[in-house]
Amino acid sequence: MDERPFWERKSLAEMTGEEWESLCDGCGLCCLVRFEDELTGEVMPTRVHCRLFDAHACRCTDYENRKAQVPDCVKLQPGNIDALHWMPRSCAYRRLNEGKPLPRWHPLITGDPESVHAAGVSVRGQTISETVLADPEDALEFEAPDLLVDRSDD
Repeated sequence: MDERPFWERKSLAEMTGEEWESLCDGCGLCCLVRFEDELTGEVMPTRVHCRLFDAHACRCTDYENRKAQVPDCVKLQPGNIDALHWMPRSCAYRRLNEGKPLPRWHPLITGDPESVHAAGVSVRGQTISETVLADPEDALEFEAPDLLVDRSDD
């Protein structure tokens, strides 16, 4: 029997729902407001998070119903990872899709859900809610090019 962990022996499409969800490291990077440059196509993250994001827990406060409340929320699926070029380079979904291993700080490796925060990879304590902005476009004032850096350890 193959003793390797599921993420090393299964493709993303082969994973169960529980396995799929466990890949999320809780960094919060995908819950940030982003802007796409219309000329270059570059996607720039900001330090502004979705109104449903719990900035301390780094989780969605209404994950099951998020699409109803935030229609443009992107639901990650094995079939759309390739098209989501804005996903963080450290993201487990992206890394596994690209044939790369999970980073050593990933909670599935460490067994500790706080390891992503201890490694300095998450946005915990670094963002504001979109609900405090007078206008959604004000998020542009919080551009965060540093968040484009690969926070993996390889």
